[in-house]
Amino acid sequence: MYRSILAAALCVALVAGATRAHAADDANGVIAKAVADASRPPTDTVRDANRKPAPALAFAGVKPGDKVADYGTGAGYFTRLFSAIVGANGHVYASVPSGLLQYPNIVKGIAEVQQFAFAHANVSVTYAAPIDAARYPEPLDLFWISQNYHDLPDDFMGPVDMAAFNRAVYTALKPGGVYVVLDHVAAKGSPTNVTDTLHRIEPATVRREVEAAGFKFDSESKLLANPDDPHTKGPFDASIQGHTDQFILKFRKPG
Repeated sequence: MYRSILAAALCVALVAGATRAHAADDANGVIAKAVADASRPPTDTVRDANRKPAPALAFAGVKPGDKVADYGTGAGYFTRLFSAIVGANGHVYASVPSGLLQYPNIVKGIAEVQQFAFAHANVSVTYAAPIDAARYPEPLDLFWISQNYHDLPDDFMGPVDMAAFNRAVYTALKPGGVYVVLDHVAAKGSPTNVTDTLHRIEPATVRREVEAAGFKFDSESKLLANPDDPHTKGPFDASIQGHTDQFILKFRKPG
């Protein structure tokens, strides 16, 4: 009888594993289709080689039906992809922290996101102070912040109380929800103002701050790593632009 019970349990585990794998394959197919969509603007597709969106979003685990925050949406590169992936049953909150509105290029990009949202009912554009911009009308499956986490502790953003910000993200997510931080790597032992001078941040700093809010570290992707980056110039420097050493950290809210 013991062997029968063990065999039954093994069968259930195998079926569950196969189901999860099938669901992941389906989600990855949706992601690939969104990236390959011919209607994407050339200003987005020209960045695909450097941003590697299909594997990056597969790492995040986004899928149809998800409720997603794209915090610091910029010109909407990821917002447009998220919209195509989550579909009619999902929703994308393109969040704009007010500190970014002082930059004309950001304002122009956000206007493009707003225009996109007018034509896509599953996208909302929200404007608020940095911590308030991380609060949403429904629980989220994924909170995504790309190349903007390093901005938050800088003076032009407030500066933001990072403990309070990460607690707000924790509250915004469903139990089991995912928090992904993608940013430019700062050299180990960099001064705290490297976030402003070089627009970079140490991955260890992000881990320490996010885990302090109650998140559990899930995994790290080396997809955008560049060991040849000397970490001495900012991401807007022509010699490194588009090729900085970047990290992608994935955290999960327990539950």
